[in-house]
Amino acid sequence: MNKIKQQNNLLEWENKDANMLEKIKASCNYVSTNSSYVSIDYEKLDEYIKTIDFQKVKFWLSSNPYNLFDMEFDKIINFLLIFDSIDYCFWGTPKWTINTIEGEKDGSDALLYALLKYVKELDKIDFTNVSFEEFSNILKGNVEIPFLQERYNTVVAICNVVNKKMNGNFYNYIKDINKDTELFNIIISHFNDFCDEREYNGKKIYFYKLAQLLTSDILHIKELINCAKVDYSNLVGCADYKIPQTLRALGILKFNSELSKIIDNKQLISENSKYEVEIRANTITVINYISSKLENCCSIDINDYLFISSKAVKTIAKPYHLCRNKNY
Repeated sequence: MNKIKQQNNLLEWENKDANMLEKIKASCNYVSTNSSYVSIDYEKLDEYIKTIDFQKVKFWLSSNPYNLFDMEFDKIINFLLIFDSIDYCFWGTPKWTINTIEGEKDGSDALLYALLKYVKELDKIDFTNVSFEEFSNILKGNVEIPFLQERYNTVVAICNVVNKKMNGNFYNYIKDINKDTELFNIIISHFNDFCDEREYNGKKIYFYKLAQLLTSDILHIKELINCAKVDYSNLVGCADYKIPQTLRALGILKFNSELSKIIDNKQLISENSKYEVEIRANTITVINYISSKLENCCSIDINDYLFISSKAVKTIAKPYHLCRNKNY
């Protein structure tokens, strides 16, 4: 297929009533095809695929961190709605950290610990009557967590939607849904804070990292704890900081000299810049390419595998891209 014909096919997401997960994949493929700053080394990618250990493809919460699974099942799901909605952008100088029973933690681990410590004592997870000062104390660390006010606004807004449109219980509203497309659509149609879209060459590009993460978490936990028959095969992948950093360390994602200099010197790049959109979109394209080459291994599992693999390349990895935003 020549490039012009391929590009025309990739533009179909703009002209048909595709579901959002299909739009994510198609719009990211469009960016990959037209990227100027980021490229994919498919030869190295094919070699890497041969090394993937299926035994390490596992759900990232399966280790039951901080005894998450000790809570009632409905409370776990309601908790994840709050946690995943604000699980983004922790970096800074110094990094936001808190002290836990396992020592000093930062990032998602710290957020998970702090929120769990608070909600475990509650009968109902509801932040509508929690003041900003109280919320600040819940997340109190060595420094103020980035986007503290925005995180507070998000959890209050989400709880208001749950109270007004879901009879006060998110779990009860979605408890019978076991298919990713249905659950994902409920999340993005009810909660505006999960919106994750960009523009590239005048076209809308879709990512929805946190909405996919929440969909995956809920369905995996239903499968793990309740042995439910679920379908998360349509999820596309979560474009964040760590996975592109890992792919670059493996030589799969390549940045041109201009972008390499910016990233390696830890300079900020703007949200919605071509730099950011190309890094995220090519990450999604790699994840789905790997999934297409492996049997019985869907994109969201590959996503988790690559996220876990970040520790294995830590000593050779160059800095991750720095972009202040509320999506990842």
